[in-house]
Amino acid sequence: MIVNPVSANSSASLISPEICFPALAKPAPTGATPTKRIDPGHPPLKIGILASGSGSNFEVIAQAIQNQQLNVQIPVLIYNNPDAKAATRAEKYGIPSILLNHRDCKSREELDTKIVKTFQAHDVEWVVMAGWMRIVTKVLLDAFPDKVINIHPSLLPSFTGIRAVEQALAAKVKITGCTVHIARLEVDSGPILMQAAVPVLPDDTAETLHARIQVQEHKIMVGAIALIAESHQKHCD
Repeated sequence: MIVNPVSANSSASLISPEICFPALAKPAPTGATPTKRIDPGHPPLKIGILASGSGSNFEVIAQAIQNQQLNVQIPVLIYNNPDAKAATRAEKYGIPSILLNHRDCKSREELDTKIVKTFQAHDVEWVVMAGWMRIVTKVLLDAFPDKVINIHPSLLPSFTGIRAVEQALAAKVKITGCTVHIARLEVDSGPILMQAAVPVLPDDTAETLHARIQVQEHKIMVGAIALIAESHQKHCD
């Protein structure tokens, strides 16, 4: 992984893809945003979104598609929390959303079975966990092998699990950040696709630090999906 120098006074950092797939080996420059990659000769990659909360990462993806930065289509958004604002954001972009309340399921496997059936019915090719606050099971991962990605607010493998931002502050690290990675059964593990580092400032609180991390989350989420879509196009050639 290529790491660029980070200034202690900067709010942003590096953005760099791990060499996970051959087509993902080209590092993106610091602070880069996806360029227009749409090729009318290639069908869009169909991604299914899983979201539990506000849906800010989902909306960034939808905006990038609308702005023709991603050759991607979102056939459906699945959310598990009836109060999730992600559904409202989906309606704004004309994207179908389906509530699969985990409280109505007897097990994680039952929920994932419903997710798989829904995504397969919509011809989903990749799954994006954009703020999905549920632990996924073998049911989902086996249905989409190496095609489920997650975003986590730390520089993995550091600070896995819940409250990653608070963990970073408690550890008194000088740099933290966020990671997009291929999901595995072990929580917050799996091959890294892209990371962004964010300096921890002396007066940071969990709220201020998380807000700056989220800015970088939006960049690398779109960036990672752009790389996946590019790789998908090359495999289709």
